[in-house]
This record gives sequence, C-alpha cells and structure tokens, in this order.
Amino acid sequence: MSGAPPSAGSPAPGPQGAGPAAELAEPAAGAPFTGGPGGTSRVPGGVRRGVRRGPRRRRTRWRAAFFALAGVVIIAAVGWALLGNRLLVVRSVTVTGTHLLTPAQVLAAAGVPLGTPLMNVDTGAVTRRVEAIPKVASATVTKDWPDHVAITVTERVPVIAVRMADGSYDLVDKAGVIVRNVKAKPAALPQLMTSLPGDALRGDPSVTAVTEVLTELQPWLAQQVAQVRAAPIPAGPEQVTLTLRNGQTVQWGSPGGAAQKNRELAILRGNHAHDIDVSAPGTVVTH
Repeated sequence: MSGAPPSAGSPAPGPQGAGPAAELAEPAAGAPFTGGPGGTSRVPGGVRRGVRRGPRRRRTRWRAAFFALAGVVIIAAVGWALLGNRLLVVRSVTVTGTHLLTPAQVLAAAGVPLGTPLMNVDTGAVTRRVEAIPKVASATVTKDWPDHVAITVTERVPVIAVRMADGSYDLVDKAGVIVRNVKAKPAALPQLMTSLPGDALRGDPSVTAVTEVLTELQPWLAQQVAQVRAAPIPAGPEQVTLTLRNGQTVQWGSPGGAAQKNRELAILRGNHAHDIDVSAPGTVVTH
C-alpha cells in the first residue's frame, strides 16, 4: 500500500534515513557551513571539528582562583588588624646568665612590659638598656614567636682589686670598669697598686697592660700573684711588675713573649732569688 504523493513544494525524499538534518548538512557548492547540531562546524571537504572553547574556560578558572585568593588575603589582613595585636603579644620574658645581678634587675632595665605587641619590641633598644647596667659586659635579646622574649646576659668578671681610701676594695674588670665594691679583698684576685681610684681606671693603659699580663701567666703562676703594678716608660709600653705570695718580685716587662718568660720563671723561682727579671727573654737577671 503506497502513501499519499508528496504535496507540491515538499522536498523530495532523500536517501533512506536522511531527513531535514541531512538536508541541512549539505551546504551549497563552494560555501562552508558553519552551523549544525552539537556545536560542530563543517569545512569544505566534509570534515567536522569542535569549536575551541578550552582557552576561554581556563582564563575563567584562573580569574576565579585569583579573586578567591585575593579574598583570603583581605580577610587575613583584616583579622591581623583586629586580632594580631591581641594574640601576638609578649606573655613572658626570661633572663639567663646572671650571677652578680638578679633577673629582676635585668627585667627592670630591659623595660619590656607584658602585653606589648611582640612585633613592636625593638631588640636593639632593649639590648642597649640592659648593657647600660655597669655589671653587664654584653647582652643578647631575641624574639621567640609567638609570645616570648629571651634575654641572655654576659656579666663583667673582675680580674683585679683596687684598695680605696676607706679600706674597701673596688673589683675591676679587664676594661677598668668597677664590677662591685667589697669590704675585704677576695683571695683569688691580685691587688693593683695604683694611686688612681677605681672610678678613674676605665680605659687606663696600666689596667690594659696588667690584665694582658695576667692572662699570659701559667695557671700555677697566676695563683701566686698577690700584687701587680704597671709603670710607664718614656718610650715604650707599660712595664709590669708582679709580687708573688712568697715575697718574690718578678719584673715581667711589657706583655708578650709569655711562653719563654713562663719557662724561665718555672726554673728560677726555686733558687730563692728575691728579684727575677724576665723582661728580656733569654737574658734573665736575678738578685
């Protein structure tokens, strides 16, 4: 049984299975067809290819990631402004290295109140305030995030004692700085024989020469020194003289040549000489 004939103006049926879509897929001769279902295009020769949408999508994703990151940064900045000064504050300050001083004395000089924003602590300024303490030779101040400040102190070490007019003794370090004043001279420290008071010895050449010589002595000899003095000469360094606990006098001369001087003293100290001059190593003179 046959169907009704096609009406006038209707397209002639094509091959089996072809319909309107097949008709749309047939472009006019010489004209490329750019439409079509499924987002495809046809180029001459009948080859289809997809529309390039990848780069645009990638730019969109990068733009979204950028704005998301910017939002996180803004939120973090606002959080820091509102909460940072309350969270990252100094909650503890510790002091180590003190022997003559108390930690409380160092803390008072440091001037770092609890609750101070840690980022606002000027470690250089704190160091200078602590080193202004006469008994402090040096100090190191560090921030220990998130809420701690550590202060390490190196105290001055007395190496000589200076007798004062009232009978007390100023204990002086190698730089001529008074570490403290005591009523009796410590047995381990030699007495510096000088007419200068302790507060006038800072940077004095005699203190420099004496402390250099004391560090050159062998331990067994350094323990025997009861008194020490330094005398200037017209042309040359200070000449240092040691008085030992047994009453012997050692003319050490200027600092230097310690190895040979120590050897000569070790040999000659037992010959009961009252005065031993090793100021010119190799030409020892005894009396």
